Formats: sequence, C-alpha cells, structure tokens
Amino acid sequence: MIELRHITKIFNRGQVNEVQALDAVDLQIKKGEYVVLVGSNGSGKTTLLNIIAGAVLPSEGQVVLHGQDVTALPEYKRSRWVARVFQNPLGGTAPELSILDNFRLAALRTQRKRLVIGIDEKFKKRVKDQISVLGLGLEDKLQQPIGTLSGGQRQSLTMLMSVMDHTDILLLDEPTAALDPKSATVVMQTAERLIAEYGLTTVLITHNMQESLRYGNRLIHMAGGKIARDLDAEAKGKLGLKEMVEWF
Repeated sequence: MIELRHITKIFNRGQVNEVQALDAVDLQIKKGEYVVLVGSNGSGKTTLLNIIAGAVLPSEGQVVLHGQDVTALPEYKRSRWVARVFQNPLGGTAPELSILDNFRLAALRTQRKRLVIGIDEKFKKRVKDQISVLGLGLEDKLQQPIGTLSGGQRQSLTMLMSVMDHTDILLLDEPTAALDPKSATVVMQTAERLIAEYGLTTVLITHNMQESLRYGNRLIHMAGGKIARDLDAEAKGKLGLKEMVEWF
C-alpha cells in the first residue's frame, strides 16, 4: 500500500542552515495497517508524513502508493488516495461556512467539480447520518458555521470529512495535540471506528505516550531521521510506558 524506498530529505542543501530530516528511510506499510509514529521533535516524523502526502518531495528515493510511483506527484494529485487531519482543529475547514457546506467542499476533493454536489436531499441525509454517529448532537445543526464549534467537535467533523469519499490512506498529524482530554478521547475513538469501518491504512503521529500504546497495530520510533525501532502488534502489546519513555 505505502512503500518508501531509500527516502532522504535535505532542507536548505548547501547552505549554512542545511538540515537532513530523513536519512535513507525504507518503509513498507501494508493495506489496513495502523502505524503509530513516535519520536522527539526533529526526529523526522512530520517530514515522513509530508512526503507520503506529497506536501514535501524527497531529495532522494521513491514513494510508491498502490504500486504506483508517485514520487513527483504534488499533494493535490494524491488526494484521491490520501486524506489528512492536522493537529490544529481550526485548519482543514472553512470556518465561516456551515457544517453542510464544509462537507460539500470535502466531497469536491475526490469528485469532478460539479456545483450540484451537496445540494440534494440525499447528500444532506448522508451527512446527517454520518454526523449522528458521533453522538455530539450536531446532526440537527447542519447550517451552523463550523467555526463556532469547539475544537473537539470540529476535529471530529474533520475526521468524518476526510474519509467521506474514496480514501485509502489516512494520515493523522497529532490530531489531539490542541484538545482537552475529553475531546481528545472522542476524536481518537472516532478515528478508530472510521479506520475499522473503512479498512483504512493509517499513520498517526503522536507525542502522547498513552495514545501510542492504546492505538494502532504497529509502532515506529524515529530518531535522527531514521527508523530506530519498528514493533509489530505482538511486540507493541508487550511494551510498557516506562520502557517507552526511556527511548527519549
């Protein structure tokens, strides 16, 4: 599903502020795997996610999705396969538009650009049914501007919007970093349900040690632009919080 072949990323090459963010990383992620990425700031986690998404192109190496070399494809051309949720609940949506209009924009991400998307009653019912599963009471507030919602509500809706149309890969970039514990739990439980329901291949970046142990079936620890540890589900299940903290 996702294959990174000898990925190297150097920022500001040849300049005094040159930084090697990734150093010849090889990584294969199978369809349906839920990979959690952990590591200190500057370890290369976000750069790795950006390279999968196409937001950053590698200095060297290949990115392969679905067996197709997409190394040179920009982010918008990968959107048919890849959805992403960022840590800032204020990002990824149009705050002045209604909940329904934001879902309409999300539908346009993978479909041909037609003005009728989101206008008919079928689409409205689909959105309402999806939102009702959250249990937040937002299904009856489709015309409310999304910018008036709490961070947790907004992030949960963003999660739904990211997978509402054909998506195979879900990238979660610290989606709970800006949320209170209760909202964070709702968002992560929403993600877990959607991942299972749609069989998504998922990569989660988190600095929350409890989340890294609770979620996912594979754990990757990055350090110095390399993969320092790669634990499968069995090894991850035996890992304790104390041992993990010692990595840092």
